[in-house]
Amino acid sequence: MTLDAEALSQATGLSCSKVHSALCTTQIDAAATAIGGGNAIFCCGQESRLFEALAAEIGAPAPPVLDLRDRAGWSADPAPKLPKLAALVAEATLPAPIEKALDVTSEGLCLVIGAGDVALSAAEALKDYLGVTVLLTDDVEPPVTRDFDVIRGRLRKATGAFGGFGVTIDALSQLDPTGRGTPGLTAPRDGGRSDCDIILDLSGNTPLFPSPEKREGYLRADPRSPQAVAGAVLAASHMVGTFEKTLFVKTEPMLCAHSRAGQPGCSRCLDACPTGAIQPDGDNIIVDPMICAGCGACSSLCPSGAISYDAPPVDLTLRRVQTLASAYHKAGGSAPRLLVVNAHGAEMVRLSARFGRGLPADVVPLEMSATGAFGHAEILAAVAAGFADVSLLMAPGVDRQVAEGEATLARAIGATVTLIDTADPDALSDVLYDSDTPTPLATPVRPVGTRRQVTRQAARALHPDAPTLPLPEGAPYGGVLVDTDACTLCLSCVSLCPSGALGDNPDLPQLRFQEDACLQCGICAATCPEKAITLTPRLTLADSALDQQVLNEEEPFACIECGALFGVRSTIEKITEKLAGNHAMYANPEAARMIQMCDNCRVNAQYHAKDNPFAGGDRPRPRTTEDYLSKRRDH
Repeated sequence: MTLDAEALSQATGLSCSKVHSALCTTQIDAAATAIGGGNAIFCCGQESRLFEALAAEIGAPAPPVLDLRDRAGWSADPAPKLPKLAALVAEATLPAPIEKALDVTSEGLCLVIGAGDVALSAAEALKDYLGVTVLLTDDVEPPVTRDFDVIRGRLRKATGAFGGFGVTIDALSQLDPTGRGTPGLTAPRDGGRSDCDIILDLSGNTPLFPSPEKREGYLRADPRSPQAVAGAVLAASHMVGTFEKTLFVKTEPMLCAHSRAGQPGCSRCLDACPTGAIQPDGDNIIVDPMICAGCGACSSLCPSGAISYDAPPVDLTLRRVQTLASAYHKAGGSAPRLLVVNAHGAEMVRLSARFGRGLPADVVPLEMSATGAFGHAEILAAVAAGFADVSLLMAPGVDRQVAEGEATLARAIGATVTLIDTADPDALSDVLYDSDTPTPLATPVRPVGTRRQVTRQAARALHPDAPTLPLPEGAPYGGVLVDTDACTLCLSCVSLCPSGALGDNPDLPQLRFQEDACLQCGICAATCPEKAITLTPRLTLADSALDQQVLNEEEPFACIECGALFGVRSTIEKITEKLAGNHAMYANPEAARMIQMCDNCRVNAQYHAKDNPFAGGDRPRPRTTEDYLSKRRDH
């Protein structure tokens, strides 16, 4: 590995040492000296634990580690690596907020489910570490030991997560320790309920939860594999105490377009959540932080920003992308490519560097805790910032369907996106080395704002002369088409539009629409009694999308008494034609005229009409003391 220390120092503004070849062994004194100085950054992550131990030994803070060797230094590509090195250093120095978390306490109450031969052995191994209850799923005779509890039954339902599981058991029989001889079981009963902190499922049956590998506290192993059972038992034995649970997402319920007045709207996050952590909550949604596994799909799919990734926040991800691109170009690079990976993908990059060709010099890796949170807005921000293309590694835990949908949308708006589906580090390198590099944006921009605003700004930079971009079906951007012949301007759609994209005119019968605010949730189409509304996915880049446009308007009707404008002329005329002389309430001409009056004139006309419903008899004279006294005198 060759390195121009002076050039890297100039590009990053940080002093750079010579390249050490054995800093963790024969040159460890140099490492100790650097750690003792208090401002060293180690650019090799392989021996980070050794450097942490060394820092503790000499009483100094653990040094920060920035893996430049595997991600940029070790590569078969002979092209200059200075731009990539400078980009990675600039990105690593960005300030990052502390992740939000909550404390989860486990008292070690463990429910082991399975046949007696496997479940009882697991309970025997765990009894010294956890409070164990075994739910037998077969007819094996219960053991005599009282080191753990034994029950028999059928698990009907399990809810919750680590530290707070709730179970419901039917045909529940508990151990009856009374009497002499082998303990028996009580009579079975349905609906037994209990709580536990950990569930160890050794039944081999269908998992109790969707995406079981993402449900913390739920350990599942194939009972036919002793190695898998032993691994699950070992993991369970350590799950006692207080732990931190990361809060992966934040919500803004007022922005949610899930439903309005019983009309269904957006359900993107609900459909995509693999663990069921997101549930309807009236017109909005609610996220159970204990069940949320932090895959990030909901953040990518939410059209309004009502739910967004927060570990790290979306704006930090955008800053990281833009910093990488900006630093790469400032250091003399011209067409960088972005590779988005999670922890599994980052390990593949390290293995490729150590044992294979490594990454090409123009491929800049971006490690994220959840690549599912890198949606179309982030992809477009990267391309707008100057990346020639974006590749996403489909590592384990990534929802391919969500990634494909976001990539398709980003491509429709103008980005070059590749989904790489491999678990072989050498195959990853081959794909990147064999790919052609497209021409990046000539004048990079740095979009700011919400994800919707970032998307729009990036699209305008990519298509400066295009007024409208057609988008795939289901895109969260688009217009509303109104059949003006069917629309009666009842404005039901306006009252229920969650984003305010549809509006009215308080002075005239008009239906207005601001396309930039439309989420394509479909509530307006579901609400319209005349079925006059249809949605069309598109991205209008003209300034007209930011203003309210009139979709339908009609001439207002003038009150026949005072001339005040009210209602819609065509509607008033249709009602008059239908009711005047044809309905008992409007049988006479005077009553029929009220249809064509404003509210004030209608009340006034009714009040002065014959048989006025507001009229009553003369009020009786109030009785006074004199009335009572005169009555007594008369008697």
